[in-house]
Amino acid sequence: MLGKILKILGTEKSTAAAATPGASPDPVHLLIADGNRAEAAGDFVAACGHYRKAVELAPEYATAHLNLGIGLEAIGNADEAKESFERALALDPADIYANYNLGRQLVARESLAEAEPLLMRAIAGNPDFVDARVVLSGLLESKGNFIDAATELEKVLQIQPDYFGALKNYAEVLFKLQRTDDAISALRRAFAMQPHDFAVNFKLGTLLLQTDKGREAERHFQAALRSNPDSLESRVGLVNIHLEQNDLDAAALQAETVLRKRPDWVDLLFDYGLILKRMNRYAEAESVFRRAVALDKTYARAYQMLGAVLTVQSRVKDALEVFETGRQHCTDAFELESAEIFALNCLEDISIDDLFARHVDFGNRIEQHYAARFENFTNIRDPGRRLRIGYVSGDFQYHVVPLFLLPLLEERDRSAFEVYCYATGDTDDAYTARVRRLADVWRPASRMKSEDLADMINADAIDILVDLAGHSGSPNLRVFAQRPAPVQATWVGYLNTTGLTRIHYRISDERCDPQGLTDRYHTEKLVRLPHSQWCYRPFEEVAYEPEAACVKNGYVTFGSFNQTFKISSQVRALWGRILTQVADSRFVVVGVVNDRAREDLLRDLENDGVDRARITMAPYLPVEEYYRWYNRVDIALDTMPFSGGTTTCDALWMGTPVVTMPGVRSWSRSAGSILTTLGLQDWIAKSPEDYVRLAVQFAGNPALIAGLHKSLRSKMLDSPMTDKRQFARDMESAYRRMWQSWCAQGG
Repeated sequence: MLGKILKILGTEKSTAAAATPGASPDPVHLLIADGNRAEAAGDFVAACGHYRKAVELAPEYATAHLNLGIGLEAIGNADEAKESFERALALDPADIYANYNLGRQLVARESLAEAEPLLMRAIAGNPDFVDARVVLSGLLESKGNFIDAATELEKVLQIQPDYFGALKNYAEVLFKLQRTDDAISALRRAFAMQPHDFAVNFKLGTLLLQTDKGREAERHFQAALRSNPDSLESRVGLVNIHLEQNDLDAAALQAETVLRKRPDWVDLLFDYGLILKRMNRYAEAESVFRRAVALDKTYARAYQMLGAVLTVQSRVKDALEVFETGRQHCTDAFELESAEIFALNCLEDISIDDLFARHVDFGNRIEQHYAARFENFTNIRDPGRRLRIGYVSGDFQYHVVPLFLLPLLEERDRSAFEVYCYATGDTDDAYTARVRRLADVWRPASRMKSEDLADMINADAIDILVDLAGHSGSPNLRVFAQRPAPVQATWVGYLNTTGLTRIHYRISDERCDPQGLTDRYHTEKLVRLPHSQWCYRPFEEVAYEPEAACVKNGYVTFGSFNQTFKISSQVRALWGRILTQVADSRFVVVGVVNDRAREDLLRDLENDGVDRARITMAPYLPVEEYYRWYNRVDIALDTMPFSGGTTTCDALWMGTPVVTMPGVRSWSRSAGSILTTLGLQDWIAKSPEDYVRLAVQFAGNPALIAGLHKSLRSKMLDSPMTDKRQFARDMESAYRRMWQSWCAQGG
């Protein structure tokens, strides 16, 4: 900050004492006047020559020494300048300019204790001495006395409102005082004075970005780049803005520009990897994340994302190796462990007992790391009062979380429930806007530490706090470990236990988690909704073709629309058996993430005797095109051990029945739960052999397929799966029971 002040002052007129007629012998007066003229013309060397002669003629004349000091400082001779200022002050201790200039010199040398009384004396001699107050404010700021520093700058701006440098410094001090809105206001004033100033535009863009004013921030970062095209930091600011706007192409372009000049910028490498991941450019994302961990072996988030990129390609064992390596190098890496636990759900050869033990171990350690800081809750224990529900998610965007949350928010009883949404993600799109509009209170929390977010939730007096992620995506379990609300639950994002005892409930339904089947594999108490834990609506309204594909084609087409990581070796083998037994059938797989995943799946099916020509694969598709691909499929084949939830709903909505095989695990039962809700139990297999048998049997009955194709959407519309009012009542009833239980505990 001190260097900044000196630089700012260098743009102002130097405070030197000019010769005063009658105050000195005439030759000295003439020499000082000549020096002043040379100084005004920018010839400081000539000015120093004149001032030296004046000092020689009048060595006891303070003004001559003061002017010489100014000149010497201008030509870079700081040590001799300091000596001249000291001599001037010794000759005239009350001279405000001698006090100021020596004080300023001492501040530059970080001799703050010596400088402060000099600056105070200069200001006492002239309370309107704005330059002295600016330097004093910098000194106070350096000492950490931000309040007094701000006070000095406020006095400056009262005297001289258009003092540009003081406004910039004032904004900086206000930011340090956490008065961000006031800092932005000061910078806007500075911008109005000098709209092309790089520092003002960059700082204003940074603060606006931090306060979620992305559009305005973008304009200032662009202006900063026009002033200084080499500013890499401004480009990074634009990367963050484009990410928030979900403009991935623009974000990638800016990141690539910076990384060409700074290939070792590890944090930007991480952000670039995230951009590539969101663009489904997984091979490139993998390479970028590997560069990041090679540069910083303790970068937990880079291991986490690298493992996630491998997992989504169905390279689960490779991902687990990455997670293990990351845990060896990183401490306090709970999000990394969550990603590892999520990947373990995809393994076929891990027992449910071992997987539960991993969850419990995680829960024990995170609850040991974070104390339950809010046990003395002040929430009023009234069983029937209006409740404040808080939802925490990093996925309030185009994602399945808002897909299932929106019906609940739309149909909730506002007289009985108030909704707070805590958005920990950094993407803002149309779905974000819809959730924001329906919430009573919206809290942007993407840049908040878990402790600060927990404090906010507790201060908001949330009665029931609902986690929407579990160990998936961007977990928020650090927040829940601190127990900021008296009742905590988890729902929809992760169909398994979190392992935390401070999350009291997991919301499911009677079919996904039948009584007695999975209770012992949860640290939470299972709350089973009577109809369904999901209320479905499609992302987009897309009409389905009235005629089944098999009727038009003369053969049956099987399909899978589940994420690639769910396509286990077991299900590949079963698909191979089905396709072999239905020899004239075709197979469509949508959502294959890259060439490697495509080749791996084709190779495995080919090894089972399936000709590649029978298989059509498509990458991730725009949502409308994704729905229309269901019109090409007669029977969807579910995955195992990780079943499909949203994709099962999508298939049925588009008239495509689904064959599934539930296991004991909750996450293997989602498709079975949905089919049971619709009365389609005949499509639920009891064993791997039965899975193959059902698929082959139904493929031989095109009339059944054609009938279901025409009737499934109506069946869904007439079922609890789309009854958002009933769903809202079921959820609210569950919330009320949770609350009543806490009230009954008393104390």
